[in-house]
Amino acid sequence: MKNFLIILSSLVLLNVNAQDQDPKAKAILDDLSKTTKSYKTITTDFVLTMYNKDKKQIEKQAGKVVTKGQMFKLDIPGNAIVCDGKTIWNHNKDAKEVTIKTFDATNNDQLNPSKIFTIYESGFKYKYIAEEKVGTVVCHAIDLYPTVDQGKKKYHSIKIYIDKTKKQVVQMKVMMKDQSTNVYDIKGLKPNLSIDDKAFTFDTKPFKPDQIIDERD
Repeated sequence: MKNFLIILSSLVLLNVNAQDQDPKAKAILDDLSKTTKSYKTITTDFVLTMYNKDKKQIEKQAGKVVTKGQMFKLDIPGNAIVCDGKTIWNHNKDAKEVTIKTFDATNNDQLNPSKIFTIYESGFKYKYIAEEKVGTVVCHAIDLYPTVDQGKKKYHSIKIYIDKTKKQVVQMKVMMKDQSTNVYDIKGLKPNLSIDDKAFTFDTKPFKPDQIIDERD
């Protein structure tokens, strides 16, 4: 599941000039952004499937993301990452350790799953491809191309599939430079569930002092 963390944290969120963008893709993405930002909370179950350059499946893992404004909780095999908008806790379940850091929403290098459904807003060029089906869902397929620090990224493009009716992301394909592909299938997106802010804090009391790595200033 390290690929999920690497790709998510490496998505560039710097401003890019809107000129020369595909107008049809822009209109669809603007609608997606408006819909996504109207949700007070988002609870998402996803499955990450990794394929090698020969298109053979090499790994498949499930995870869950819950977001509320700048707060989020990410559960993946081996890790639970929780953020209350000020502090971020990374619980490494295998090592039985918790790393604590100060959260900075403006830091583009810091993991922030709350932006996963709006990554296209800046730092990418985009192009409308066609209407395609993901399972039985009719989707708009749009290609995203990073415009900043392309050489530092392990991927060269992202294909995003947007439910034509619900205006929600149902799948993302991350095309890696080594010709492998990571496919994120959104298995369940539930907006506006009632979630207490306490869900976005992590209790370190069960851990011993030597199991807690506090990197806050």
